[in-house]
Amino acid sequence: MKQKTKGILAFAFLGGILLTSTVLFALPPPPPPLTEEELAMGMDSESEVQITKTGTPMDNFPDDQRATFCGTSSPKSTSYVKEYQIPTLCTLPIAIKVTPDGNVWFIESNVGNIAKFDPISETFTEFENEVWPDGARTMSWGMDYSSDGAMWYTDGSFDTIWRFDTIDEKYDAISYPVSEEGSLPQKLSIYGSNIIVNDFTGSKITFFDLAQNVDELAYSSIVAPIPNSFTGDFAVDSNNNLWYTNWVPETTGFLLSFNIEKYKQDSFLQSTGMEIDVESYFDVYDFPSGLNAANGLSIDENDNVWVVDTTSSFFFKFDPTTEEFTKFITSTPQKSAYGNATGIIKSPISRPYWTQTDMNGNLFFNEQTNNQLAMFDIDSNRLVEYMVPSKNPNWADCEDKSDSNCGVAQIFGFDVADGKIWFTEWAENKIGVVDTKKQLPFSVTTNTDSIILKKGETETVTLGIDYSSNIEEINFNSAHTASTVTTSSDILVSHTMNQSNEITVYVTASDFALSGDYKLLLGIFNSDVNVSKYIDVTIKP
Repeated sequence: MKQKTKGILAFAFLGGILLTSTVLFALPPPPPPLTEEELAMGMDSESEVQITKTGTPMDNFPDDQRATFCGTSSPKSTSYVKEYQIPTLCTLPIAIKVTPDGNVWFIESNVGNIAKFDPISETFTEFENEVWPDGARTMSWGMDYSSDGAMWYTDGSFDTIWRFDTIDEKYDAISYPVSEEGSLPQKLSIYGSNIIVNDFTGSKITFFDLAQNVDELAYSSIVAPIPNSFTGDFAVDSNNNLWYTNWVPETTGFLLSFNIEKYKQDSFLQSTGMEIDVESYFDVYDFPSGLNAANGLSIDENDNVWVVDTTSSFFFKFDPTTEEFTKFITSTPQKSAYGNATGIIKSPISRPYWTQTDMNGNLFFNEQTNNQLAMFDIDSNRLVEYMVPSKNPNWADCEDKSDSNCGVAQIFGFDVADGKIWFTEWAENKIGVVDTKKQLPFSVTTNTDSIILKKGETETVTLGIDYSSNIEEINFNSAHTASTVTTSSDILVSHTMNQSNEITVYVTASDFALSGDYKLLLGIFNSDVNVSKYIDVTIKP
């Protein structure tokens, strides 16, 4: 629990909060030299054909062949999703942000440009970055808008934060404070007069002071509590606490709360050389079981912390009052996204990546390998998952690479504004929008919100379906947070379609089930949308 963890961290925090004076504007360095493998392929520094360094299967192909990995189809639409083709080929868009004027901005990470989409005229404007090194590529995960009309975004390849003046249409680059272990500035958010950035591989959170001279930004960094760890996404609650994650893959991790207000009040002590108790700024909580790669994090209107796990289909709620985690699960991915599940992708997990909340009690997240964008109504326990129509078969285990109904678009970035989810398709060179205000074709209810089972016992749940339009075909979907192995599961689910508007669901606790409290997701889907509801399942000892 929290006290035990804080004792473990006593030594780790000896480095404390690092205060450094300034970060100077600078141009990024030139592209790295070719590797021995690239030279062996007959490439040289003057060659126009270079290898894309993305850490993905794309790396195995020269640039003149990589198009199949970043765009295989024309834009498509469903009843809820509309896609738009980016004019420049193979831009690998990631970070995206909707500004107050309604324009949609995003980063073309493969070419170093920022681009704007006007939803009214449905036109793109791409701004050439003249200081971007030729042939360079990056991964830009974070992006935000400041009140002076500037777009700020991260650059993971050159340890840089970029500023684009939307009025003067000018780029500037800021050198990011590099860690000894190497750095990867990832997510970026503007909070008050500060830019907050997490350094994923450099294991720190950095605050840049925008109130200072823009040519020399003062900054401070919070070092990671775990050596050689990843520092993930962050958010600030209503009490001015910064929440973020810190974890080591397949071992351990922490959810941390940093008291920004107390730190600001005590910062003058540090400037005088006086030692302060670094631990006093933190509350630290152990990750629950099943949370292994906490990339996305957001905070709802009640200051609950939501975290998604990229190595599973799970997402979690943390209640700071009770100091308890609650585990949820997405719908099970369909074969159209996974293919055969025998090669590249081994198991049916959705991989929720990033998350965001709004002021209406909704949680949003992208499902990277389920080709869906999700909206979870926190109060009603309803989960709606919108299916993105474009699919790239080269990023899934598709038996037939020409099958347009198999694959994933790699939906990495998204932003929510006025009931619409704007998103980027990294593997399909598109942006798109989900209209969450449009009426759903059906809704679901359950005759109970909870059931209690003994081992070997079965209970029934009635899933009611209310249709708002004519539906040709629907399919049943279920998932749960209980343990599952190859040949058995703690919870077994089957169903019978009684009539067109009702399904009887049989929920069984296996003879060897582990006792505990679980979430069971029950719902239906068609080709456009998946609508589900959670119920609580308790298995008695």
